[in-house]
Amino acid sequence: MSATTEAVDPFAARRSAGRAARVRAPRSQLGTWSPSPHRPDPISLLEEQGESRVRELTPVRYARMSTSPLAFYRGAALLMASDLASAPHTGIITQLCGDAHLSNFGLYRTPERLLTFDINDFDETSPGPFEWDVKRLAASFAVASRYRGFSAEDERSCVLAAARGYRSAIRAAAKATVLDAWYDRLDADRARRVIREERRDRHVGNDEVRRLDATIAKAGTRDSRKAFRKLVSKVDGQLRITAAPPLIMPVEDLLRDAGDAGLAADDAQVMRRILDGYRETLGGSRHPIAEYRYRHMARKVVGVGSVGTRAWVILLSGRDDDDPLLLQAKEAQASVLERFLGASEFDSHAERVVRGQRLMQAASDIFLGWQSITGLDGQHRDFYLRQLQDGKGGIDPDAMTVRGATLYARICGETLARAHARAGDRVEIAGYVGRSAEFEEAIADFASAYAAQNQHDFDALTGALASGRLPHGGDER
Repeated sequence: MSATTEAVDPFAARRSAGRAARVRAPRSQLGTWSPSPHRPDPISLLEEQGESRVRELTPVRYARMSTSPLAFYRGAALLMASDLASAPHTGIITQLCGDAHLSNFGLYRTPERLLTFDINDFDETSPGPFEWDVKRLAASFAVASRYRGFSAEDERSCVLAAARGYRSAIRAAAKATVLDAWYDRLDADRARRVIREERRDRHVGNDEVRRLDATIAKAGTRDSRKAFRKLVSKVDGQLRITAAPPLIMPVEDLLRDAGDAGLAADDAQVMRRILDGYRETLGGSRHPIAEYRYRHMARKVVGVGSVGTRAWVILLSGRDDDDPLLLQAKEAQASVLERFLGASEFDSHAERVVRGQRLMQAASDIFLGWQSITGLDGQHRDFYLRQLQDGKGGIDPDAMTVRGATLYARICGETLARAHARAGDRVEIAGYVGRSAEFEEAIADFASAYAAQNQHDFDALTGALASGRLPHGGDER
């Protein structure tokens, strides 16, 4: 193609920009990792995060992270962001998930009520170099492979599948029409077809097919009604979220423990103000949320990395007590990426999360919105809201087989590429990754080296707990 033709072909110019990025950041360079002599102490970074969280819950976070190297990795997004920032990068910017490990992918229902597979956690979302997400995903499969006792050869095959899935999908998106690239998604029926094709080609067995079918079936039954039956009971004729301390604490119990029992009567009024502002972020002049009324709320500990941030379950009802809706209001703090890549363009961290999720996901929850409030302690906090459960389902890392993990890695890589294709320049990224296997080989090299780093940091955590530097805490899930 001549220079003149390329000048009037923006797609060719974007491909060329991706190839040019290989000069300043060769693909082989992505495979290198060694800790800097000035690398921050990982335990100090975790302690720093704890300063902005609910103090009595930080021992729960450490307890959850200490159960395995994979659990530690899930809670160590800040550590990895610090490490990635210490190395050269491509400069090809897209909206990042920011925490694209294997457990942050899964099934959920779209507004059309179809089960689809996509990224499902955006607490750390922020613009950044596209390969940071790829590295975090790939390293999670290396860590999980070692946790499951896979051989070194099987571990590398699994990681290569994730990186190769990303490269093939981003190249396909670059060649697709604009709308085909935008609308591409992996729904449950397509997932079933993919895994049955893999069984026919003998890449997976009957066990993997059965596990997928069971996961999809289970996700199909998980909705607000099921969560309602599990979490809610009637007390003196009123719907109330049932206490299960310390992981589920109704608001009146929290206020009583704080010595402010009289304030419990005001929680409904405060929540109505929160919901009024939240409705404005949902879009449109008419939304189903307008027909629901507030009934009760409770603090609920969630996740691994999120433990200690404030998360609430909010109970609403529509027509009557048999028409419930459970929302989760989750505190959004600054993304772990922001100290290395610059502050968010949004004043509200919750808006940052919602905007990033809407951009990267193929379809998002109709109840996804945000609100900022000043709490009883006088502190300003940002919250994003969504349905508590709506067809949620995912894999169990403890049960992954080699063949199942390898297929799952490929699917996650492809899914991440679709998200980047919507949120960034798919053509430029495709120009960088190219046709050869050099990109995925480098990513696999990095993942292997970083899994060893993660093990070292995990040992530091367990040592800090044993020495008393970090507080112990039970996790009665």
